[in-house]
Amino acid sequence: MAKVDSDDPEGPSPTIPATKPRLLQVLGPGLITGASDDDPSGIATYSQAGAQFGYGLTWAMLFTYPLMSAVQIISARVGRTTGHGIAGVLRQHYPNWLLQTIVVLLLVANTINLGADLGAMADAVALLLPGPNWAYILVFSGVCIYMQVFLQYTQYVAILKWLTVALFAYFAAFVTIHVEWGSLARYLFVPHLEWRKEYLTTVVAVLGTTISPYLFFWQAAEEVEDIHAYPRRKSLRKAPRQGKAALHRIELDTMVGMAFSNLVALAIMVTTAATLNLNGITDIQTSAQAAEALRPFAGEFAFVVFSLGIIGTGMLAVPVLAGSAAYAIGEARKWPVGFSRRPQEAKAFYGTIALATLIGMAMSLTTINPIKALYWAAVLNGVIAVPVMVIMMLMASRSDIMGRFPVRGGLRILGWGSTGVMAAAVIAMLATSL
Repeated sequence: MAKVDSDDPEGPSPTIPATKPRLLQVLGPGLITGASDDDPSGIATYSQAGAQFGYGLTWAMLFTYPLMSAVQIISARVGRTTGHGIAGVLRQHYPNWLLQTIVVLLLVANTINLGADLGAMADAVALLLPGPNWAYILVFSGVCIYMQVFLQYTQYVAILKWLTVALFAYFAAFVTIHVEWGSLARYLFVPHLEWRKEYLTTVVAVLGTTISPYLFFWQAAEEVEDIHAYPRRKSLRKAPRQGKAALHRIELDTMVGMAFSNLVALAIMVTTAATLNLNGITDIQTSAQAAEALRPFAGEFAFVVFSLGIIGTGMLAVPVLAGSAAYAIGEARKWPVGFSRRPQEAKAFYGTIALATLIGMAMSLTTINPIKALYWAAVLNGVIAVPVMVIMMLMASRSDIMGRFPVRGGLRILGWGSTGVMAAAVIAMLATSL
C-alpha cells in the first residue's frame, strides 16, 4: 500500500488512498525506537531488577517515561529540523575531537550490546529447539545483515514495525501470574531509594537501557530518512510551514512508542518480581535465564512466550544498534548514508553495518561472555548517555542550528532534567563503588 505523507501541510495526495487509521500513519521512528529499547539487554536488566529487588524498582518505569519521551522528541526534532543526524550536526558545529570521541563511545557500546543481544537470542532459541548456539548466532547475524543491506527502505521499516508485535509476549506472560497489587502500587507510585552499590548500579542500568545513546542517534537519523522517503517533506529549516504538523507527529509518535516501551518493561519487572523474587531467585544474568527460571513458577506458556519475545525483540534491536552506529560513523566521515540509498551508492555505510554485526557475532562466539555483557552494556550506556545528552541539549537550543524551531519551554526543562537525573545516578553509583 502506498504511504501517506502525514507531515505534508497540504494533506495526502488525492491519488493516494488514505485507508490506514490515522495513528498507524503517524507511528514510525518513535514506535520502532521505543520497541527496540526493550532488547535482550533491556529484558535482562528488567528481569534482574525484578528478581533482585522485587517491586522495589517499578517506580523507575513511571519516573523515566516523561524523561525518555522528552529526550527522544528532542533527538527527533534535531533530525527533522536540520535534515542531518546528530553526528552530522556535531560535525558541522562542534570540534572534531568531540565528534570523534562520542562516535567511538557509541560504536563501542553498540558493538558490545549487539554481541550480547545475538548471544541472548541464540540462548533463547536453544531453550525451545535443539541445536548448537553458534548456528543460531550465524543465522540471526545473516538475517539482520540481509534485512538492512538488501531490502528497500519501506520494506525494512515495515518489517521493523511488525517485529514490535513481539513485545506483546510480555503482556501475555504478565497475565499468567499472581500479582500483589497493593505492594506493587506502593512501590510503583512512591519511589523507593537505597544508598548501596547494588541498588544504584541497577538504577543506572535501568536508566541506561531506557535512555540509551543509540536510540538518540537512531531516531534522529530515521527522521532524516523519512525526509527522503516522503518527497514533499523538507527539513524544517528549509520548509518552516511544515513545522506544526511535523512536530505534532513527532510528539505523538514518540510518546506512544515510549509508553509502549515502558509498559513492556514494567510487565517484565513485575513478572519476575512476582515469581522469581518471591521464590528466592534473586540473581538473573541473562534474559534467557529469566525465561528458564520462570518455567516452574509461571508455567510452560509464560516460559515459551517470554523466550519468543527475546528472539523477536533481538531481531528488532540488532539492526537498530548496527544502523545507528553506521549513521554516526558515516556522518562523521561525510559518507553517503541512509537505507534509502542502494548498497552501491553507500558502500561504506552498509559495510559498517555488516562489520558491526560481524564483530558482535564474533564476540558472542568467543570466550568473551556476552551474557554478563548484557547487564553491563546497559550500565555503560547509562554512563555514556550523560555527555551525549549534554551536547544534544546544547545543539537543540541553538537558533543557528535549529532555525525557527529551537527547543524551548517545558520540553527544554524536561530534557535538562533527564540529563541531570542521569548524571546524578552515575555519580551516586561511582560514589558507592569507591
